[in-house]
Amino acid sequence: MAEHARGRAPERDGGVPGEAAGAAAVASGAGAAGAADGSGAAVRVADAPGGVFAGVRVTPGAAAPPGLPGGARVWAFDAGPGAEPDLSALDDAERRRHASFLRRADRIRYGVAHAELRRLLGELTGTAPAALRFGRRACPRCGGPHGRPVLERPAGGPEFSLSHGGALVLVAVAPGPVGVDVEPVKAAPPEPSVVERLHPAERAVVRTAPEALRSAAFTRLWTRKEAYLKGLGVGLGRALDADDVSTAVPGWHLVDLAPGNGHAGALAVVSAGVADTVGEIRTRGAELP
Repeated sequence: MAEHARGRAPERDGGVPGEAAGAAAVASGAGAAGAADGSGAAVRVADAPGGVFAGVRVTPGAAAPPGLPGGARVWAFDAGPGAEPDLSALDDAERRRHASFLRRADRIRYGVAHAELRRLLGELTGTAPAALRFGRRACPRCGGPHGRPVLERPAGGPEFSLSHGGALVLVAVAPGPVGVDVEPVKAAPPEPSVVERLHPAERAVVRTAPEALRSAAFTRLWTRKEAYLKGLGVGLGRALDADDVSTAVPGWHLVDLAPGNGHAGALAVVSAGVADTVGEIRTRGAELP
């Protein structure tokens, strides 16, 4: 995760709703389990041994059922080498950004993320995808125009968040502030200099994890942290040791997601004072299904 230590620019968030083809479902622990044979049905992940929450399965290709905290819903999209996003609805700024990426893999991830975001938000609001207009709330830290992204046209749309990492894109939508993140789990252990910048309790989780699970434990923590910071609207400009996301965060639900294919994900949803429904991260909780 060296890119995090170097201050990687926060992704432009996006959001989603709609029962569109190619979207993926996130089935909550309360939802019905579906087929686990890769057929695209939603799959529920049971708690890991010892009652430790292992993650909510995200299955590309399935319809997105409700059931996550705060009325949130999450979809996943394949952004691998074979993906061919339809860029026709992107605005001029998005097209310039897409063209600016030197690596084809980066262009695919960006194209899938923003094309699907527009398509799904268009379905939810009854608006042509190309007619959607996005803006930013004021930053809670400095008041600048780079806070949480919002849908400006049409007005009154949902809150949303978008993330792309590895070969996957995750998008989330909720009635209130929401953040989502996805990251590939690296084979190598996390860099000590990055771990040192985390909250002391988070550092302890990573350092006490068995060596074989250390990278997964770090990635779990990182996705929770980045999802939470996106929900706040401050991104990675906030000190990494300011918050402990290894356990409940007052006022927020933090939910581990299990996208599969060597990725970890997390969802953060404002809870308006309701207690977090997900317990502390422990060693087993870092193990990806």
